[in-house]
Amino acid sequence: MAEDLDKLVGIDKEKKKSKKKGPVKKDDMISVEYEGKFTDGKVFDSSEKAGKLLEFQVGAGMVIKGFDAALIGMKPGEEKDVTIKPEDGYGVINPEMVRDVPKPSMPEEQELKKGMTLMLGLPNGQKFPAKVMDVGKDTIKLDLNHPLAGKTLKFHIKLVEII
Repeated sequence: MAEDLDKLVGIDKEKKKSKKKGPVKKDDMISVEYEGKFTDGKVFDSSEKAGKLLEFQVGAGMVIKGFDAALIGMKPGEEKDVTIKPEDGYGVINPEMVRDVPKPSMPEEQELKKGMTLMLGLPNGQKFPAKVMDVGKDTIKLDLNHPLAGKTLKFHIKLVEII
């Protein structure tokens, strides 16, 4: 019945899907499967681990620059491996992002230890990770760089669809 109704109002099932076949260009909405690894081969993230495809607008700054750039020109079904240097990933390590913070400004409910990662909150409610570099008598040295800053990353990417 639904098929007959589609024909009656002139809807072609293939057009109804409206999947683009051409190469990816800036501003396209796409969905990809991916696996991200460190240079030693250890997986740090994947669409399989996330349980869903990654969907985003190419060139809109929704993913790291190198990942974005790797997709330009790809066609649905195409796969590639890319290596992304820190400059095109999460950035180089910025020494100015290592700060001494007064102990009283930190949450008291947990014992702070060197090497642990804390989730700190911004006034707008957004949370971000900070690595404890050292615990002193009155201060804590925190590294506020992104955990993947300074790392070369390898990705296997499969373009599933241009939406």
